[in-house]
Amino acid sequence: MIKNIEKKPVSDVAFTPAVKAAQEKYGSRKSYARMERNDWWKTEVTEELANFIGQRDSFYLGTASADGQPYIQHRGGPKGFLKIIDEHTLAMADYSGNRQYISAGNLSENDRITIFLMDYPNRRRIKIWGRAEVIDREDNPRLMEKLADPDYPARIERAIVFTIDAWDGNCPQHINPRFTEEEIAPLVRSLQEKIERLEAENKSLRA
Repeated sequence: MIKNIEKKPVSDVAFTPAVKAAQEKYGSRKSYARMERNDWWKTEVTEELANFIGQRDSFYLGTASADGQPYIQHRGGPKGFLKIIDEHTLAMADYSGNRQYISAGNLSENDRITIFLMDYPNRRRIKIWGRAEVIDREDNPRLMEKLADPDYPARIERAIVFTIDAWDGNCPQHINPRFTEEEIAPLVRSLQEKIERLEAENKSLRA
């Protein structure tokens, strides 16, 4: 007789037994259990995720050593530098930097990763769990060409390819809005034009 095997929720990638015990202790387990039954976490790249990733010029990458020592690294590049390869795969060019290679070293012995993407102006965030592989430049030149941005002068040393296990968005609570120079430029330009008009009117009236 074939036994029915209960399907594990996608969120189990993060909601370990210890996490569920903490949720039970602090009173949130019932609500998350209801969400789990609805499979509210996703495992593939949707239009929503693709659009979100395409607008980001940075993210935070979490890795850990074989013995569990965590490490968080900021990764940046031109907008959309984190590329979508297919519905389960992302990739990024790894540009030359301070040459510490902590993330690369961690991934050589522990391929589990977390990607944390922030949209500060709109107070949105998306978390991605999965696995990653480091691919050296000479091992896959075609991939390097695909990830390169002709308008970004940094040299690509290698690529990091991510396989998605699950992703989820967060509520905006406690996210303080922040804006880049590019995002505030139209507002500053509008104010400058207004000041110039007022100065011209003031000069005309004085004349």
